Amino acid sequence: MTTLWFKDAFWGADFNDHIGYEVLMQRLCEGRRTCKDVEELLKLRALAEEKYGKELVMIARKCGGQMEISTLRASIDQLKAEMENTGNLHIQLSAMLKEEVKGIEIFREQQKEKRKKFEGIMEKIHKNKVILYKKTMESKKIYEQRCREADEAEQTVERVEGTSSATSRQTEKVHSKARQCKEVAAEAEKQYVSNVTQLEKVRQDWESTHASTCEVFQQQEVDRISFLRNAMWVHCNHFSMQCVKDDEYYEEVRKTLEQCDTTTDNNCFIRTKMTGSSPPAPVSFDNYYERDGPAHSNGTPRMGGGGGVMRRFSNLLQSNGGSRLNIAEASQSAGSSSGQMSNMTNAFVAAVNKEAEYQVLFDYRAQDPDELTILNGERVMVLERGEDGWWQVERNGQAGLVPGCYLSKA
Repeated sequence: MTTLWFKDAFWGADFNDHIGYEVLMQRLCEGRRTCKDVEELLKLRALAEEKYGKELVMIARKCGGQMEISTLRASIDQLKAEMENTGNLHIQLSAMLKEEVKGIEIFREQQKEKRKKFEGIMEKIHKNKVILYKKTMESKKIYEQRCREADEAEQTVERVEGTSSATSRQTEKVHSKARQCKEVAAEAEKQYVSNVTQLEKVRQDWESTHASTCEVFQQQEVDRISFLRNAMWVHCNHFSMQCVKDDEYYEEVRKTLEQCDTTTDNNCFIRTKMTGSSPPAPVSFDNYYERDGPAHSNGTPRMGGGGGVMRRFSNLLQSNGGSRLNIAEASQSAGSSSGQMSNMTNAFVAAVNKEAEYQVLFDYRAQDPDELTILNGERVMVLERGEDGWWQVERNGQAGLVPGCYLSKA
């Protein structure tokens, strides 16, 4: 495409007409306004990106999912991590946009300083040109007036000389006046010519300065358009890169979701939470008389070989759900009956306590005063299983609530 030049297109029809220069100045002012508008656009976008990024980070950190297990838990954790990464990337993009805004502001101020310099030069030369033009026009009027006076004096001389009644004194007088008028006219002409010469020099200087100023202003427009175009191009590249990074982050989540398997999760739940592989035995009839024999003459019941007492003790343990308190009471009662029964009771208590011992599968940090912090691999004693999923456990003399899904039978 053919390049058009400011210096060939912005002149005025009249000598004192500066319309071309004024149009150029208007264009530069509009360009400066455009720079400010782009600055404001990027500044607002930076604020929006920063706010959005911080909200993403906050959402990722506040999101739950801690009660989930196995592969779905891993997918939720990956989603939260990538969401936080995305938020941090938006915050970084906000910082880059703010740097772009600073760059545009610096560029705009540099152009302003350069434009002000040429503005001052042009205003000065315009002022000198106008003043000298007025002075030249005034000298022209004086010159023309003096020339008319000289012509009238010459015509008077011719009339006097053509009159036979004119005296020599009158003739001499009109000749003297004609000579004075010619001298004055010559002086006015000299002044007029001098002013025209000076005005021509100023005009040439103004034309060259105007042409060079047009070149500078055109170059400024080239620089401004190129700078803003490149700034917006970089801006678009940043957002394209943002979209690519977002897709990469979420691709990691998709890879984790591909590993999410319903069978694996259910098997994990069964292995960590199983309560038994078979249903409980039916309740059978327990004959009172077969369980307890007749009393001795001293008022104590007969053991009947220990079978009746052992059955009572066994039923006592089952009916109280394996409570450590009831087991101890039963143990003391049996111990008061016979030494053999005491040994059997101690062995049974140890077996029940061993079944109540669980191993910690995941770390858990206590959130409330009634909770207990546990670490992976530790062993705890289950005191009570809550229906809401929170179990009362004991470890090293400390007791508190923990999520039951974090424990497995030792």
